[in-house]
Amino acid sequence: MPQPKDAPLDDPADLPFPTVRDVPITAPFRWVRQGWGDLTACPIPSLFYGFCFAAMGLLITFVFEHAYEYTSALTSGFLLLGPFVAMGLYEISRRHELGEHCALGPTLTVWRRNAGNIGLFAVVLGVVFLVWARASLVVFALFYSNEMPNLSGFLGQVIAMENLEFLAVYFGVGMIFATIVFAVSVVSIPLMLDRNQDAISSMLASVAALTRNPGAMLVWAMLIVSLTIVGFLSFHVGLVVLMPIVGHATWYAYRDLVAPLPIR
Repeated sequence: MPQPKDAPLDDPADLPFPTVRDVPITAPFRWVRQGWGDLTACPIPSLFYGFCFAAMGLLITFVFEHAYEYTSALTSGFLLLGPFVAMGLYEISRRHELGEHCALGPTLTVWRRNAGNIGLFAVVLGVVFLVWARASLVVFALFYSNEMPNLSGFLGQVIAMENLEFLAVYFGVGMIFATIVFAVSVVSIPLMLDRNQDAISSMLASVAALTRNPGAMLVWAMLIVSLTIVGFLSFHVGLVVLMPIVGHATWYAYRDLVAPLPIR
């Protein structure tokens, strides 16, 4: 019997390496529009995950107010945990694409579909997170020369471009870690969920998607960062809506960037 389009295979060893496609530089804007469409089509389960993101954002703000030198670690944790929290959003988009009922329940345990490889991917991101957290504290210790301010004081220094040496080193080091995480996670989890793909192939396919489409991936990264910042600046209310849009859009990024499996 022919294999349905993109249906998971029984034996992951039978899966070919994902074929990465070229996409136009404007494709991320279409992914966002499609993400909005999934949010409006499946509002209740989508907004549930949005509230989860908002709760994570509130936790970061609380810590920032009392110990902002650790906020970089928590913020990176927010970005690292994002793809795992968004797994349910990928499943909502998959079910909506197939014309199935949008329900929250099945999305909560979707990770079981490929738990071993998703766990391995989590370990990889966890190691990156721990290294970045340590590097962040070292940068603060070596380059932050001013007295430790409160939240408004720290943001004021950033806006006023004070302590430029610290800002240059801090954001430079952060950009390196952010690029690594983005490179290995563009399509990794959707691949592991949709095809039962192994973690290594999924991460390599993500890196290939980045290297083959640098323009589109730069636009996509900027959109993700911009929507996240807007969500934080709106007192986290925006995260409730914007993060589900990003999650759903990531599914369509995967659909565009990775060619369907051949019919068997």
